[in-house]
Amino acid sequence: MFTLSIEHAISDFPTWKQAFDRFADARQNAGVVSHRIRRLVGDPHYLVIELEFDVQESADNFRQFLHNVVWANRDASPALVGTPASRILEAC
Repeated sequence: MFTLSIEHAISDFPTWKQAFDRFADARQNAGVVSHRIRRLVGDPHYLVIELEFDVQESADNFRQFLHNVVWANRDASPALVGTPASRILEAC
């Protein structure tokens, strides 16, 4: 199991969540088997998102999709503040 872990600030959760939900089909087609969205305690404008994949290559490909298509386009990523940090983790 591989996790694409993403952290970033947002300006407005409902706006961000609506945009996140619009990419449900893209996540499914990319091989995301589950996801979690968490807010930092004490800062509701900072999120940690975990996307689970069975295959590392799928996680790598989706990470590139996010960087090149979603985060590079303000219309596709409303409420995003700054540059997201992302990394791929492997279950032990």
